[in-house]
Order: sequence, then C-alpha cells, then structure tokens
Amino acid sequence: MAAATLRSVLRRNRLLPLFETCHLRDRLFFSSSVDAAAVTVGGTMSPDPHFMVEYLVNSCGFSPSEAAKFSKPLARLRSTEKPDAVVNFMRSRGFDGAGIRKVISRNPSHLCVNVEKNLVPKFQFLRDLGLSESDIVDVILKDSAILLFDVHRSFVPKLQMWESLLGSRELVLKHLKKSGWFFYSSVEKTLHPNLKFLRDECGIPEERLSLALRSRPQLISRKPESLRALVARADELGTPRLSRMFVWTLGVLQMVSKEAFEAKAELMRSFGWSESEFSSAARKAPTFLCLSLDMMRRKMEFFINIVGYTPSFIASQPTILLYGLQKRVIPRFRVLEMLNTKGLWTRRGKFFHYVQLSNTKFREKIVLPYKEKVPELLDILRAGDEQ
Repeated sequence: MAAATLRSVLRRNRLLPLFETCHLRDRLFFSSSVDAAAVTVGGTMSPDPHFMVEYLVNSCGFSPSEAAKFSKPLARLRSTEKPDAVVNFMRSRGFDGAGIRKVISRNPSHLCVNVEKNLVPKFQFLRDLGLSESDIVDVILKDSAILLFDVHRSFVPKLQMWESLLGSRELVLKHLKKSGWFFYSSVEKTLHPNLKFLRDECGIPEERLSLALRSRPQLISRKPESLRALVARADELGTPRLSRMFVWTLGVLQMVSKEAFEAKAELMRSFGWSESEFSSAARKAPTFLCLSLDMMRRKMEFFINIVGYTPSFIASQPTILLYGLQKRVIPRFRVLEMLNTKGLWTRRGKFFHYVQLSNTKFREKIVLPYKEKVPELLDILRAGDEQ
C-alpha cells in the first residue's frame, strides 16, 4: 500500500510550488499634507511617519528601540486600523503579548494583512486539519511564515503530498506540531526531485523509503544539492546504498556537520581508534555520532579506565556508547561490582551483555535473586533513576 502510494506521488506530472507571494493590496499611503490627527473607523489616522513606533510600544509592548526597528517595514501605514484588527484577532485566538511580539518581530508586515481575507481562512484551515486552538498557536510561533501561505495554492497541495508520503493525517499533524518547516519545501522543486533521486539513483526501495520518511521527513525537505552532498558523505563513510542502514545514516549525518564529524573522529583517534575502526563503528551505530564531544569522551574514559575494555573492543561494539552513562551504565556496573566483591558474581567480561538488558530483565536476573543478601542493590538502581 505504501509503495503504491509513493509511486503515485512520484509519477505526478504537475506539482505546485510552495510559497505564494504576499500581496498587500489595500495599502494606505502618507498624505503629502500635514493635517491634524484624525480618527477613522476602527483605528487612528496620523500624518506622523513615526506614529507606528508609538503604536508598537503602547499596543504591543515593544521597547522603544525594538519598535523603531520593526516599524520600518510599516512606514507606509497611515492608520492603525489593520494593525488593531490583526492584534485583536491574535489575542482572540489565544496569543499572549509575548507571542504577538514574536510574530511581529519575525515579519512586521503581518500587521498589514486583511484579517478576514488572509488570517481567518488560514486559522480555519489549520483547525479543520484537527489542530486545537493551542496547537495552532504553537505551530505559528514555531514559524509565523505559515501565515503567508495561500490556503488553496500552497497548503492544500502540500497537505495532500505529505499525507500520501506519510500514510496518515495523524503523522502529518504530529510533524507539523513538532517543526515549523514542515510545510515549507516546494513540492515541485524539492520534494519530488529528492524522492526521485533517493529511489532511482540511490536505489532505495520504495517501501523502505516510505517507512524512513515517517520518522525523518526532513530528509527530503533539504535542497536537492544538499541531499546529494549528504549522500556523498554516507558514501565516503562506506555505508552501502542498498543497506538498511543507509537512510538511517543519512538521517544522522544531516544532524552532524562535517566539522563536528571530524572533531569526533579526532577524539576517537586520541583514544586509539584507527580510521577504519571509526568508519566501521559509524556504519554499525551511526547514532553515536550525535553524542556531544564531552559525553563521548566521558563514556570512552569510563569503559576503558573503569570497566577495562580496550578501544578496539568498543569500536567493534559501538552500540555500547548509546546507553545512558549516569542512569544505566554506571549503576549496573556498581551492582555487578558489589556482587563481585561479595563473591556472588565473577563474570566481569559479560558486562556488555547486562548493559543491553531491559530494566525489568536486569532486575529479574541480577538484582532480585540477591536482594536478601545484598539489599543495597536496589538502592544503587534507584539512585541511578534519580539522576
């Protein structure tokens, strides 16, 4: 089913672009004459080109310096009618003062739009998707540029595309809530070319690609040249394109810059890893590349200096670096060490096996059989849980 859906998306002949130009048709221009301030329906009219600075301070809560900066794109406004309508509308939809300031600071021209023609349809569309009022606020605060999209020419085709790729409206909403970029990429210029590249040139099976995109949709939202560069990095690492780890590796590499990658390679070389060991470890467990340098160093030092593992053993079993040091590795090591000192446990070399056990299994196999003789074992685990 997923393969058929993906094929239908990839074979579309006509796809629509992402961004729609925001045309503000109803702009008000300054009069060449200098009249006294007049009151218009719904707002205040002023001949003073700096009156929006005062408005942003008094009505939105900006500091004078911020207001001076954000008022520049609003220089042609002569009335507060539209800004008043926008601010009041956003307040009625659950935005607090900080939220409104955040939206305005990103793009002050939001204050120029016609509420009924521009904002109401977009809020209604997001509500019809299944988002709550608070969800809509969160989505817009993540990226207020979503307010510039045209509902029928931008929102709808992107929604249809993502629903086809991910397989459900629920997954679309999940990613939309998590990231403001989700509706950004052009279907025609980005999504479609990237899908074709991964399928046709990289040889990734459609089923695997469809499954991978459910957890890493941002992979196909990159610029096509950026995706190709990412694939080149995975190729340099030696990950086969037909391997099930290939898409996973791409997902990791997009979060790790070349500079960070090289810094981590240098760190592991300082512990004695060879170039081939580092590449092999990254192919087996690419997620360890997402560790910070500090955490990577602390884990290596613990496994080498405390547990007694050789750097080569860690390179051959890199998944050991993925387990939490304070909450899992150290407490379990202390449990086994205590049992060892009491002569109840002597299989030190099997520590890696016991790190891999689930919390429940570790308690059943290691802690509970000895809780009468060594009641402190439970306290050690609880201390780890509180870290």
